[in-house]
Amino acid sequence: MDEIVFQVEPCEESGVLVASWDAPTGLGGITTQGADLRELQEQVAEAVRCHFEPAAIPRKIRFHFIADPVLVGL
Repeated sequence: MDEIVFQVEPCEESGVLVASWDAPTGLGGITTQGADLRELQEQVAEAVRCHFEPAAIPRKIRFHFIADPVLVGL
């Protein structure tokens, strides 16, 4: 696998960023969290190293941020 894409969204209850990736085969995936983007990147990198065999680690990890803009005061 050359690249995997994590869906990233803020947790409204705790305020942390949550990143998740589902394996295409439906056999598991990865979910982790971080207090900010830097910590989230570190947590994702560690989780990917633990999930994949060394020869199968994806070359690229992409973040897709899921956020709905909110308009207030119109």
